[in-house]
Amino acid sequence: MDTSIFTDLNLRPCTEDLKTPLGNNFRHWMEIRDYVFSQYPQAMEEWHVSVKKYGWSFRIKDKKRAIVYLSPRQGYFKLVMVFGQKATDKILADQINPSVKEELMASKAYMEGRVLRLDIHDGSLINDIKKLIDIKLAI
Repeated sequence: MDTSIFTDLNLRPCTEDLKTPLGNNFRHWMEIRDYVFSQYPQAMEEWHVSVKKYGWSFRIKDKKRAIVYLSPRQGYFKLVMVFGQKATDKILADQINPSVKEELMASKAYMEGRVLRLDIHDGSLINDIKKLIDIKLAI
């Protein structure tokens, strides 16, 4: 089962708790977080549990939707974003890493859109993630 490293539902994590388990990837987590706030200062961040068995995850949202979900693992983290059809079309037309486009198109299309899941093990996709955030915020 693919779960957060934070599974004690009685203990809400904080940013400081990420430093050791994420190691070098802590800076990538913070770069993504800080980028969202630089582009959308009124965003809200929160640790939440959507499914008890998966543990805590972190989301940044606007008033009505999640912009990005980040879920910590040992040594890396998962990034999840949901894109409607307009945003998906824009991503496919943009200069974004082909592996990201493939992952997006391989996901099932739900009513709210396609769910993009990326495992972040290093900084190689950070610029692409920033483009994805820009697209998400623009549409």
